[in-house]
Amino acid sequence: MPLFWKPYKSEFGQFLDELKAKNPQLEAQQRAGRALLWDRPQDREASAQWREARVPQQPYVYQTKSK
Repeated sequence: MPLFWKPYKSEFGQFLDELKAKNPQLEAQQRAGRALLWDRPQDREASAQWREARVPQQPYVYQTKSK
């Protein structure tokens, strides 16, 4: 290994490092945004009721049921 060897950093990796250096609260904002949409407590009972109430769809929805 050469004496002045530096590990490779892609342009995208450099961009992200610069972005995080310019905006240190960026990661906290990302986590707050994620918490709004994804990190919510799940109601298992309601989920089970939704699964039980689901009606299977016909293969072709516009065809009437033949008896």
